[in-house]
Parts: sequence; C-alpha cells; structure tokens
Amino acid sequence: MNVDRAVFLMAGSITLLGLLLALLVSQWLLLMPAFVGANMLQASITGLCPAAMIFKRIGMPTGCAFN
Repeated sequence: MNVDRAVFLMAGSITLLGLLLALLVSQWLLLMPAFVGANMLQASITGLCPAAMIFKRIGMPTGCAFN
C-alpha cells in the first residue's frame, strides 16, 4: 500500500464512520466528515496533507499524488 491509497482509505473510513455515528448517536458527529472534507479541500489547494506527511514518516512508499 502506498501513501495515496492509505490517505484515501483513512478519509473514506472516517467519513463513513462519522455518517454512521451521526445516524446512531448524535448529529454532532457530522462534524467528523465535515472535517475530513475541509481537510481534503485544504490539501488540494495547498498541497499539504497532514495524513500523507505522517504516512511518509512511518516509511510508507509515496504514490503519484503525494510526491
């Protein structure tokens, strides 16, 4: 697995988990997918993704999106 796939896996998992928890627990948990979306928007504009930086530091190989 490379950094690109790990970032997409993490973002998708947190988004779906936040939606599920919002349905079952509290609508305040919709802030989780909102945060993921805001982070993805920020990363697309600035090119800086905190999750990608963490995955690179633990030695995961980079893909074409986060070189």
